[in-house]
Amino acid sequence: MATLSAYPSPNPNPNFLSSTDQTNQESLPQIQHHASPDGDPNATPTPNSNPNFHTPLSTPPEAISPAAPQPSLLHLSFNQDHGCFASGIDQGFRIYNCDPFREIFRRDFDRGGGGGIGVVEMLFRCNILALVGGGPNPQYPPNKVMIWDDHQSRCIGELSFRSEVRSVRLRRDRIVVVLEQKIFVYNFADLKVLHQIETIANPKGLCAVSQGAGSLVLVCPGLQKGQVRVEHYASKRTKFIMAHDSRIACFALAQDGQLLATASTKGTLVRIFNTVDGTLLQEWMKDVHPFLEGVRRGADRAEIYSLAFSLNAQWLAVSSDKGTVHVFSLKINAASPGSDRSQSASDPVTSPHSSLSFIRGVLPKYFSSEWSVAQFRLVEGSQYIVAFGHQKNTVVILGIDGSFYRCQFDPVTGGEMTQLEYHNFLKPEAAF
Repeated sequence: MATLSAYPSPNPNPNFLSSTDQTNQESLPQIQHHASPDGDPNATPTPNSNPNFHTPLSTPPEAISPAAPQPSLLHLSFNQDHGCFASGIDQGFRIYNCDPFREIFRRDFDRGGGGGIGVVEMLFRCNILALVGGGPNPQYPPNKVMIWDDHQSRCIGELSFRSEVRSVRLRRDRIVVVLEQKIFVYNFADLKVLHQIETIANPKGLCAVSQGAGSLVLVCPGLQKGQVRVEHYASKRTKFIMAHDSRIACFALAQDGQLLATASTKGTLVRIFNTVDGTLLQEWMKDVHPFLEGVRRGADRAEIYSLAFSLNAQWLAVSSDKGTVHVFSLKINAASPGSDRSQSASDPVTSPHSSLSFIRGVLPKYFSSEWSVAQFRLVEGSQYIVAFGHQKNTVVILGIDGSFYRCQFDPVTGGEMTQLEYHNFLKPEAAF
């Protein structure tokens, strides 16, 4: 059971994204809070005295002391369009722009021994964020989601649970809170509970939601090992997909919710599914060349950290503990059930780096798709997350060591990516 509380309104502060960062800004819903003495999430909503919750953010970062120590990173995530990313640290949180790279906002909460933020979820580029305390000295209890309005420089409400919050996902119309074995879906306008989903143990807080203009598609672990559950809210349909034999390590959803990429804890296979009917559309053997490994059991296992679709679902990026980010070409057959996608316009099949189609009929099924189109080498063993940049054929890579890379790949010739930019976003002198 979750409870919701709201707070009185202090004097508002300016926002934090400058006008130059307000690209492709869409109108966002106004929110009404509700609260009750017993914390009932279905209490009757009451109008908020300041409904301007979703104004663009505009305050520049605070002055940084050169002597300030490097903070400890607790959380790292991109926003919904991958144009920004957020870091939760032991003293608060920070927001960065990806292209060009620069720190655009920070909040330091180091008061009275607290300050740790274990989850920061942005809502595109607006002033609303979801925060969860984390680290050895959390700013907020780890069983609460704090709704932060930076226009007012305060929390405007909280969602309380009986167990720790593993992750939060935001859309313009929904708040999704992920617990160890349960997911709550809230309406953003009045914060009423719309849906509760039981899952298998989910310590990573795996969950993905579509961000297109259409209806919500939500993906989460099912109730069995290797199973994913897909909720299509427009058609009120639930689809269960047995994606892997072992536990799900990570997954990603295309912006429109039509395609799902999955990887298991074995780390040898990456698969693409149609979310409507569960059809397996494409798969890759991760980090293993078929001429070097003849059988599946001989494959070198990898821990896959993140998967990301490009905006047009033409490419898929994969990062793992092997120290390499791979970019794969999606070749979804337009005749596939429920899919209107065609092959990549920049067809890299002719590249020796990317295609095994000439021996497709000889190899087993798990070899029946392409080697990665492009690669970027990183420090092996470190954890990285990846997304596609707003510039054509670019990839943004974030590391838990504070590293920021922006790279470019050639969609035709493939091979090693070109590094365009590098920064360490945790070092005070690296902040802009």
